[in-house]
Amino acid sequence: MDAVRVALLREVLAGTEWLGATRRFAGTLRTSAVAHGGGLLLVGTREYEPWHLAAHLVDEAAWSGTPELAPTLVRHDARASDPAHLAVGLGRLAAARRGETLLVVAPSAAPCPDGSGRGAPLLERVYDARRAGATVLVLGTGEGELTAMSHERLIVPEGAELDLDTVQHLVSAAAGENPLPSRRGRRRLRDRLSRLADALTAPPPPRW
Repeated sequence: MDAVRVALLREVLAGTEWLGATRRFAGTLRTSAVAHGGGLLLVGTREYEPWHLAAHLVDEAAWSGTPELAPTLVRHDARASDPAHLAVGLGRLAAARRGETLLVVAPSAAPCPDGSGRGAPLLERVYDARRAGATVLVLGTGEGELTAMSHERLIVPEGAELDLDTVQHLVSAAAGENPLPSRRGRRRLRDRLSRLADALTAPPPPRW
């Protein structure tokens, strides 16, 4: 979903609670990641890996001049033979430390609703990360053990006007748009693009 479609979606959602909810959640994500200089970890469940959210956050990090928003995607079935950006396994959560931010995307209230125990490793790793001092954010469709461990949560109930994928688009876009303190000697990318657009559309200087 590109910026134009996000803008149109926001127009449709004007007056609903979703704009405020996604911006608050995105603000917490941005503040946590930026304040500690990065260290954003992103993980889903075994059945659902948030590939698209990872890609959108990488884009927002580049477009907004906020590299701290670029996440490390943590995968349940990562292998050493995978490309480096896909080879980070759940052990990375156990190694999380104070100042890092962990964003969990869970399409179900519990990672193992059938009682199989397959989701237990994720719960244990999230608990380890929180106990070590990491900030835990959960984006999911219901309450459960994961949300109980979170510092901030955004719930997208089943049957809501929006689905979880759409909410992820709104969150990633809002994370990149939140204003950041200016940094000496460095202009944000969007500022540079704005100035470039002004220069290209300005009338030519008069000829004498």
